[in-house]
Amino acid sequence: QVQLVESGGGLVQAGGSLTLSCVASGSFKRVSVMSWYRQAPGKQRELVAAIASGGTTNYADSVKGRFTISRDNAKNMVYLQMNSLKPEDTAVYYCKVNVVVGYEYLEVWGQGTPVTVSS
Repeated sequence: QVQLVESGGGLVQAGGSLTLSCVASGSFKRVSVMSWYRQAPGKQRELVAAIASGGTTNYADSVKGRFTISRDNAKNMVYLQMNSLKPEDTAVYYCKVNVVVGYEYLEVWGQGTPVTVSS
């Protein structure tokens, strides 16, 4: 069984910063892509940023230049540094990890951590 635990969400004023963290634990061979998604009230869940095991990153246009995704492969952790936050960044942020368990390639989601940006 693979579990994800997220932390770092909260309330921040516009222009401020937050760093989200997510750690994967359990029995798995290796961790592949690690991603952050978000879902605002009344909207669909959307990809914010992703990072491959080799370090290649991908960002949503709306966060480019403001958010930075990084990972620590030794600790099975992924981070999202969020700067210059805007009220429209308000959402529940979810960590998603692709892992190899036995001969299976699984997609695991965290429980979500809320981020509220006040104007």
